[in-house]
Amino acid sequence: MPYANIFTLVITAILAFVLTACDSSEQANTVSYSPIGPVPRVPQRPGDPVKGYEALLNAPYITCGIPYSAYKQTAPPPEPETLIPGRPGRNAELPYNLTAYTTPKGVELVVNNCLSCHAGFFDGKLVIGLGNENLDFTEDRTAVAESIGAYVENEAEAAEWRRWADRLRTITPYMKADTIGVNPAINITFALIAHRDPETLAWSPEPLIEPPPKTVAPVSVPPWWRVAKKNALFYNTEGRGDLARGMMAAALFCADDVDTVRKIDTYAPDILAYLASIKPPAWPFGVDHELAEQGRTVFERTCSGCHGTYGEQPSYPNLVVGLDEIGTDPVVAQYRTNGASDQFTQWFERSYYGELAVDAPAPGYIAPPLDGIWITAPYLHNGSVPTIEALLDSSKRPKYWTRSYGSSAADYDPVALGWRYTELAEGKGGAKDARERKKIYDTTLPGHSNAGHVFGDSLSPDERKAVLEYLKTL
Repeated sequence: MPYANIFTLVITAILAFVLTACDSSEQANTVSYSPIGPVPRVPQRPGDPVKGYEALLNAPYITCGIPYSAYKQTAPPPEPETLIPGRPGRNAELPYNLTAYTTPKGVELVVNNCLSCHAGFFDGKLVIGLGNENLDFTEDRTAVAESIGAYVENEAEAAEWRRWADRLRTITPYMKADTIGVNPAINITFALIAHRDPETLAWSPEPLIEPPPKTVAPVSVPPWWRVAKKNALFYNTEGRGDLARGMMAAALFCADDVDTVRKIDTYAPDILAYLASIKPPAWPFGVDHELAEQGRTVFERTCSGCHGTYGEQPSYPNLVVGLDEIGTDPVVAQYRTNGASDQFTQWFERSYYGELAVDAPAPGYIAPPLDGIWITAPYLHNGSVPTIEALLDSSKRPKYWTRSYGSSAADYDPVALGWRYTELAEGKGGAKDARERKKIYDTTLPGHSNAGHVFGDSLSPDERKAVLEYLKTL
């Protein structure tokens, strides 16, 4: 029984891209967008990072899931590397991305936590805060979710399982991705919004507003260690204002009343403080420090205006670059700023989330800070470029490509800085079977383009080589 795949995928994308409310104009039915340029900083509520770490791993901010009785009969024993030492009680025996939760009615559940999406492995070690780029949203798993109901033991457990399975069935049509690693977070979040009353958060089996299109616009999960520098949560800077309140929207899958999210809000600033304390993993291989210093000079001359500077006195401009200038796939940014998704913004404005958090998307993408950039492949907001070498030289970007989806050091290319990949002559039509087909990234599909960000093309080969060496040190 592929329990781990089913349960992880239900919440993963929601946690990857939780939306916040948007700024509104004085007219009730209009939505205003942010301009391109710098994103201003907003003071945040204080939090305790130690308490935040404990809450992240052990608190029930996701309040629906599978009864423990069904879990223990269907889930395989966790691999040792998936266990986090020091977790209390039942959590000590659960993988890092699952949390035990007992409902007010006394039903013990196993629910997801944020690490379902925001933790990954490199060379056998769990890296908290690393986006999980190996998740498979390409299949419909509702049949497996339904089969889990055979393992529940009483009426109360059956009700909890049914609640979880029904939510999954509702959002499944909006979460099917084309390629492994592609995250359908935007669609899932909007599908959930369509089924909730904005003021009470009550769930409706039938949509209350028009759901989003079923075509998935892909996003790549960014690393958490960027939180300390960024003034907005997401690629086109939606998610401004109170960032802790914005991240709480991950509870949309399960939270059916305002009291539930109000309880989560009491420790959400602690979780934000923990995220801001995370440091990226250090480059694990050797560095040519003389070449890296040459690369620093080139980087600061050509790249730092958007991506900031690093060292003892770092700077980061929080700069949104317009679509015409950046040239990358525009689908996500355009969908959020051309009126097509305004109804979801308006929902947030009326909701508890919108009391402190604002969305305010801009018609472009923010240039991210590059701390730990070496481990965050693939690149661009849609994960369309497999290595930094190809990001800095657009002539090396493959049109069709595949990779092993492994996470060992052998799967990593320390020269090109990214996952080893195989360039293909054909897209998905040339695949022999479905398993092979879903591993192919096709940059000709809508939302999947690898165009744009051609700033590195103006560098000489030696300059690009030096910049690559410098990026290893960040």
